[in-house]
Amino acid sequence: MASFLPFTSITPQTSHPNRRRQIVHKPRFLAKNPTTNPSAKTSGSQPENLLLKIAWYGSEFLGVAASLLRTPPKTGDDDGASSELSVDGFGRIDRAAAVDSIKEDFQRSYFVTGNLAVDAYEEDCEFADPAGSFRGLSRFKRNCTNFGYLLEQSNMKLMKWEDFEDKGIGHWRFSCVMLFPWKPILSATGYTEYFFDEKSGKVCRHVEHWNVPKMALLKQILRPSRGRKGKKSSSEK
Repeated sequence: MASFLPFTSITPQTSHPNRRRQIVHKPRFLAKNPTTNPSAKTSGSQPENLLLKIAWYGSEFLGVAASLLRTPPKTGDDDGASSELSVDGFGRIDRAAAVDSIKEDFQRSYFVTGNLAVDAYEEDCEFADPAGSFRGLSRFKRNCTNFGYLLEQSNMKLMKWEDFEDKGIGHWRFSCVMLFPWKPILSATGYTEYFFDEKSGKVCRHVEHWNVPKMALLKQILRPSRGRKGKKSSSEK
């Protein structure tokens, strides 16, 4: 909805010729384009949102259960995120260094391993996706790691990075095969907004956007991957 800014117009008032001319101030309004609320949630019908939330919390629970039975996934550089980022005299980390660490996190498939440069994030950073949002770096790391336990294989690649005044945007491509009995294949593209705090220079908001409808993602999880094993064996010959 458009918001309005008042301004004053000067309108002459007709009166008796012997009287002084009076000036009447009448308030009028100019329409102003609405500003986008960055924290606004993705719209959708209530049944769809409810179903997606159930699936999200269900996967979080299954990830915790799977973590008790499986060894963590390996990425080849599990210790790369332990390096500390340098700060200036005001305790602010360098923006370029933070961006470089985020790009390296993609190489470590942080989305399914939880292996990310923690120094680039605020401890109470907000993490949001089409299903909802929460605060806390430790919870995000735990959820990412547990999600990796549910996968047979995965691939995440940073396709493009864009820098803006208060944020960076990473465009990515993701695919995985889940360990459910029907071996569903999840494949999508999307982008993540990394909002940087002015004082610390760290990421204070991490917002994921998927370039597919929410229900399409859920359908991918429920759809069996028919013929996958056969295709794999034929390609290996």
